[in-house]
Amino acid sequence: MARQSASLPAWWLRVIIPAMMTNRLIRGLFLAQGLALCLAAAARAEVVPPPGMDVYVLSEVHDNPAHHAEQARLVALIAPGAVVWEMLSPGQLDGLAGVDRADAVAMGAALGWAAAGWPDFAMYHPIFLAAGNAPHIAAAVPRDEVGPVLAGGLEAALAAQAVAEWGLGPLPAEDQAAREAEQRIAHCNALPEEMLPGMVAVQRLRDWALASAAVAAVEAGQGPVVVITGTGHARTDEGAPALIAVARPGLKVWSLGQVEDDPGPDAPFDAVNITAPVPREDPCAAFAEGG
Repeated sequence: MARQSASLPAWWLRVIIPAMMTNRLIRGLFLAQGLALCLAAAARAEVVPPPGMDVYVLSEVHDNPAHHAEQARLVALIAPGAVVWEMLSPGQLDGLAGVDRADAVAMGAALGWAAAGWPDFAMYHPIFLAAGNAPHIAAAVPRDEVGPVLAGGLEAALAAQAVAEWGLGPLPAEDQAAREAEQRIAHCNALPEEMLPGMVAVQRLRDWALASAAVAAVEAGQGPVVVITGTGHARTDEGAPALIAVARPGLKVWSLGQVEDDPGPDAPFDAVNITAPVPREDPCAAFAEGG
């Protein structure tokens, strides 16, 4: 995995800045060297998507503007034949007919973006512009499908053939436990234990919705396809890329993980872009107040 960071390492500031301040005679030299380091680091940090992929999965932390700016830059480079969106349902796309795509306010209103609960559309609008005339494909799981899966597992929404084709059968016990632990932490340890298997099933359903939409677009001749989604769905070990590898092993998929902290050398992405975190309220505070 090629790991790429968009920020300078913390040690650079701790070493270079004190050195500059303790010797006025060489401060200028350090400034010049520091600038060179900054420019070199920026050059190294730029993510370069490999050519020739069928599917490019570009992830995000949903409320991080830097992640959306990077998605827009990469979409312009990739020039996709279609863009698959975790955030959009088919009904929302119907509202775009006749809307000026250059008008972010009009587009957001036509999509009903704010009502859907996603962060400010102004962050996402440049991605639409970068995609040019490429069609947009909605891959949000309908709300009326979430409840049955939460209660009864994937079989409540998918036929047995689809479950087998995409490798969505029961997980090994260790894997299931690890995914339930992730859901427990993601929901601030506030969910009843009996809900965790259903939450894992819903996550897998959303992975499938993205993966199947991307594959359908490629097979319809709309490649390369870009997928815009949250970082969890972009994982190559269990997210949409993993399902594509099972169902269509011949397709070439590249996944970018955008994160706010170093995920370590074994991060399940083909490339990683590390950015500064966005200031935000503690998402678990509401659970604590409610409890």
